[in-house]
Amino acid sequence: MEKLQIALEKARAKRDGAGDAPATPDRRAARAKPADKPGSDPWLTLTELQLDPAHLLRKRIVSYDGGPEASPFDLLRTKILLQMRKSGWTRLAVTSPQTGCGKTTAATNLALGFRRQTEKRVALFEMDMRRPAIARALGQSPEQDAAKWLQGEVGFAEHATRVGKNILISYNARPSRDPAHLLMSDHTGELLDEFESLYNPDLMIFDLPPMMASDDTTAFLKNVDCALIFAGAEMTTIAQVDSCERDVAEHTNVMGVVLNKCRFPDDDSGYGYNNYY
Repeated sequence: MEKLQIALEKARAKRDGAGDAPATPDRRAARAKPADKPGSDPWLTLTELQLDPAHLLRKRIVSYDGGPEASPFDLLRTKILLQMRKSGWTRLAVTSPQTGCGKTTAATNLALGFRRQTEKRVALFEMDMRRPAIARALGQSPEQDAAKWLQGEVGFAEHATRVGKNILISYNARPSRDPAHLLMSDHTGELLDEFESLYNPDLMIFDLPPMMASDDTTAFLKNVDCALIFAGAEMTTIAQVDSCERDVAEHTNVMGVVLNKCRFPDDDSGYGYNNYY
């Protein structure tokens, strides 16, 4: 883990001065716009999911009820929230250099971890439309897809669901035939602006495809404020991480790189969590 960190710092130092960070779109006016009907709450009009905790654990979704297993995601959740609040950001992309790094599991855990922070409203969008996996991870079979919403075939409220009162999920039941076209379309950006204006979330998380698998992620990054890159321990190379970080930085801000699937945590990991029980 230390070698990976040192190598990343060297690569970043080489790129210092190569160019300014991508400009962050100013969406404050959109976020400040009130709901279309005074006193209405569009979140509560969405269908509420009834999730099976046992199924979630089998799919490694551990943040739903909290506990020792959820502590790494809780720590990451807090760091993300503080950094985004400091920077005035609301839109976070989650990606990886290649497949198998666990980005979808991580994105879902991050979103559901906010269920225990009811004062924060978080929306999880599945934009990995070639290999949709969020519905399967949650044990759901949605009738409508996020892709149909982006294509204008259904309204947002017709396909989206919520968990509790503060988590909203937009996902897909099946792969899309032309995801790059959808993700690059200006209409997609307009729909996201409309969503943010009406639902006013504190955080929007976008589960995107791996950077090296297709051009889908590159096409979409213009719509987010920052991106978090997940690398798989013992599978992702330093060169792949550096290439992915460089490509992401051309289109949006890089929040950081997370080493996932690490089987050998430091002795201090967890900080004696079990002592609290």
